Amino acid sequence: MTISFDDFMKVDIRCGRVIQAEPFPEARKPAIKLWVDYGAEIGVKKSSAQITTHYTPEELVGKLVFGVVNFPPRQIGPFMSEALVLGVPDDAGEVVLLTPDKDVPIGGRMF
Repeated sequence: MTISFDDFMKVDIRCGRVIQAEPFPEARKPAIKLWVDYGAEIGVKKSSAQITTHYTPEELVGKLVFGVVNFPPRQIGPFMSEALVLGVPDDAGEVVLLTPDKDVPIGGRMF
């Protein structure tokens, strides 16, 4: 399936910095609750991510990540997720977060 460039531009993918991360024991599968600062224009958005194999909450704080910030909020158990943090599965199917390889300003839009 192909999409147009205009379709792609509808997906708002931004770089943000994790400012808070906590275990999410109420989730069906092991997950971490994240609060990601996407800069002045977007602000802080919450997300739930199944990333416990490769990350601990402590090591996530301060990390730059990419996320889709224009999906509608989604209830995940008792937690309201407001953005989708992006990752790619490794050989075992466990998520590895997408991060920039250089320091970039938070809120920067991917294109």
